[in-house]
Amino acid sequence: MPSLFDVSSSKWRAARGEAALSDVHASVVLPKGAWRRFAAFLGPGYMVAVGYMDPGNWATSIAGGSKFGYTLLVVALISNVMAIVLQALCARLAIASGRDLAQACRDAFPRWISLPLWLSAELAIIATDIAEVIGTAIGLNLLFGIPLELGVLITALDVFLILWLQNKGFRWLEAFVITLLGIITLSFGIQIFLADPVWGDVIRGFAPTVEILRNPEMLYLALGILGATVMPHNLYLHSAIVQTRAYGDSLAEKREALRFATWDSTIALMFALLINAAILILAAASFHSNGMTEVAALEDAHQLLGPLLGQGIAPMLFAVALLACGLNSTVTATLAGQAVMEGFLQIRLPPWLRRAITRMIAILPAALVTLYYGSAGTGKLLILTQVILSLQLPFAVVPLVLFTADRKKMGAMAAPRWLMVFAIVIAAIIIALNVKLLWDFATATAG
Repeated sequence: MPSLFDVSSSKWRAARGEAALSDVHASVVLPKGAWRRFAAFLGPGYMVAVGYMDPGNWATSIAGGSKFGYTLLVVALISNVMAIVLQALCARLAIASGRDLAQACRDAFPRWISLPLWLSAELAIIATDIAEVIGTAIGLNLLFGIPLELGVLITALDVFLILWLQNKGFRWLEAFVITLLGIITLSFGIQIFLADPVWGDVIRGFAPTVEILRNPEMLYLALGILGATVMPHNLYLHSAIVQTRAYGDSLAEKREALRFATWDSTIALMFALLINAAILILAAASFHSNGMTEVAALEDAHQLLGPLLGQGIAPMLFAVALLACGLNSTVTATLAGQAVMEGFLQIRLPPWLRRAITRMIAILPAALVTLYYGSAGTGKLLILTQVILSLQLPFAVVPLVLFTADRKKMGAMAAPRWLMVFAIVIAAIIIALNVKLLWDFATATAG
């Protein structure tokens, strides 16, 4: 019987639902004609965009909007600009070198560096999965009345959905994700219409303010939004799945592929910004404007929307969008987990086993918090997971910037100097904000 680690057994593994991500590289054939080729590239960007609007992002955006109104909209905007640049670098790395970020780290660094980087990436994926477990469980509770404790356990069954989609083909995965994104967009569009925010205040919320740096509580939520927006596992994921397109080996073909992939991710991330901003605007217009500044739990937000907006449909739309986000994030987190493990360790576990291990690790803290602290505890845990993601970011961003600037690795497709300066500034901002957060936490603990 073929070995699970034998590359030549890819067809055998695919038939059993055990295919590695490298087995689907160049599986999407590009048609002739520029517009049709561009259309064939649409998909990976939306898979990545899902990670920028997962249930953890909901918690930070709702908490930020209810407590500080529209002030943190600028953080969502800046975070999205950072994400666009970093995801473009991921596509550049993959297309130019034929390696995803995890593989590039394994190739470039000794094991005493690559193994901690792998652990950091796994921690980020587990933090993401905790947010998905809680978000999906809350969505099931709000829509069907399923107790949170049982909902947390039910989330373990999503592995069967992922297996079915993977067996159907990669484009089916992308279609599933994009369909759920459409449901989320429609749900929030209706809720924003019902909330009727003051659009002048919304526009002013996108203006920078130093208050974010001066207020430790605001900075904590700002870092949560940053961690929920620029997610470490998305950098590994994008650099792996962009290679599913059969773009060719010539420099001209690679340049075209990079252009299409960059447009794909940029359009998708602007779409994600609209969703993230909508969540924060909804919280600011519905809660902060009515003096409710401590709304952080998703269940509380759901219960309050009906009376505040005067429409029974608003809470239902909120729950539907939340469940759609949880299911969507499940697909992308599984793929990111595959990319990280296969890239760093060259271990190809069946997707169902990889998913089961990660989900079991995530279910434990989610179940404990749900049992002992209820919905209030889950809200705080969601925000904490997003801050953890922010703290893990430098361990993915710094190698990405180093690799894409290296002409030995990238050849003629090395990032231009202006882009590298921009990327270095982004990395420096992320590191500085994390240091500031740790300093504030240490000072508060010592005090």
